[in-house]
Amino acid sequence: MRFDLITLFPGVVGEFARLGVTGEACRRGRLALRAHDLRDYAGPGRRPDDSPYGGGAGMLLQAEPVAAAVEAAQARRDATAEPADDLRRPVLALGPQGAPFTQADAEALCERGGAVIVCGRYEGLDERAHEAVVDAEYSLGDFILSGAELPALCIVDACARLLPGVLGAQDALDSESFVDDSLEFPQYTRPSQWRGHPVPAVLLSGDHAAIARWRRQQALGRTFLRRPDLLDEVTLSEDDRALLRAFLESKS
Repeated sequence: MRFDLITLFPGVVGEFARLGVTGEACRRGRLALRAHDLRDYAGPGRRPDDSPYGGGAGMLLQAEPVAAAVEAAQARRDATAEPADDLRRPVLALGPQGAPFTQADAEALCERGGAVIVCGRYEGLDERAHEAVVDAEYSLGDFILSGAELPALCIVDACARLLPGVLGAQDALDSESFVDDSLEFPQYTRPSQWRGHPVPAVLLSGDHAAIARWRRQQALGRTFLRRPDLLDEVTLSEDDRALLRAFLESKS
């Protein structure tokens, strides 16, 4: 899988490629993460931005440097490219007008072999660049950042951890939030008593069936209280409905 980030701050990408799960994916040769300095495509003066037509505050990234950088990233190939990389990777932009990025989007990008991500700055991109080279725009939430490097790296990390062999415990993916349209259940570790707060007794019982049932109930209850919109997308079984009712009764 390969990600190319078009950015004014390529050093940020290089540092991130050495850290954590993403770094592990790169070291294992499962992920290629490359930065393209937008200034390299800006011609004389290496300035890829200009003031907007019509006036107004701020600066815009010009269409030609963005398009040229995207085209160069799409043309470049790695010797370690996997079969999925034969597909044309989508070109993404990030901004407050984009659709919310979800776990399903991360899974789809893995199937496509990654993406080229344009990291906007200032007031964003010349609209003609959007129309010419961008396939989709995403947002990480209803807030404003100074640039798109951080959300772009969030997307890379979300995809990297889905690659087989990257996580130490691959089965950990099966119980994470959003995997089955619910949030993850609460978890505990040693000590069993901490400042007067005990670990739930069922987790110390050794009864794996009871633990699984408790975890499912907690996941459903937490989702209902914190993200009820997720449950709108699924049809709960009768057993799940009973677990949720019991959870809500215990909270009343």
